[in-house]
Amino acid sequence: MKVLTLALLFSLPVAPLAPQKPLRQPTTSSQVAKHSKGGRWYFAASGHAVYCYGPVMTVPGANGDLQRVATFCRDGSAVVPLKD
Repeated sequence: MKVLTLALLFSLPVAPLAPQKPLRQPTTSSQVAKHSKGGRWYFAASGHAVYCYGPVMTVPGANGDLQRVATFCRDGSAVVPLKD
C-alpha cells in the first residue's frame, strides 16, 4: 500500500518552487532599427566623439558650404556635423 501511495504522490503535477521570470516587453521598431545595424565612432565638429548608426551624408550648411554629417546618433541627435 505504501508503494502505491508513493507512486501516486510522485505522479502528481508539482508547481515550480522558484518564481518564474517576467516576460520581456516587446521592443519597438525604433529600438530594433537602432541596434540591429551596428554603428561607428565619429569625431564631431564640436570636438567630441559620437557613436552613430546611420550613414554619413553631405548636406548644405547654413552659409551654403557643403558639410559632412553623421546621422542617427546614440545621444539622440538626428544629425551631427563632423570634423573634416
